[in-house]
Amino acid sequence: MTGAADIPEPDETESPHPVTGLDDLVHQRVRLGILTIAHEARRVEFGYLRTQLELTAGNLSQHLSVLETAGLVQVEKGYAGRRARTWITLTPAGHAALAEEIGRLKLLIARVETTDHG
Repeated sequence: MTGAADIPEPDETESPHPVTGLDDLVHQRVRLGILTIAHEARRVEFGYLRTQLELTAGNLSQHLSVLETAGLVQVEKGYAGRRARTWITLTPAGHAALAEEIGRLKLLIARVETTDHG
């Protein structure tokens, strides 16, 4: 039987729980997907992102706007032949924000994996 007695007392010298460092701007599912795909591809086309993340063009545009305003992505419009294209690249701040988020997630995973309930 589990109860309050099973929960250890907080240690004042311990650093805050890793979840406190998650960035809501980056952690949101679609935006994390955008940042991750842009990191993998270095430069990604709007249509590819839309397909991979299963979004409408309007929804993807809104998320890109949030990330662009925050300085995490750069949106470049141009042409490939006669077709208008939009390309997305991570900024240095975007790379740093993604790395920080992944680091926090790794800390959370490590905590879960080392917790023994057996």
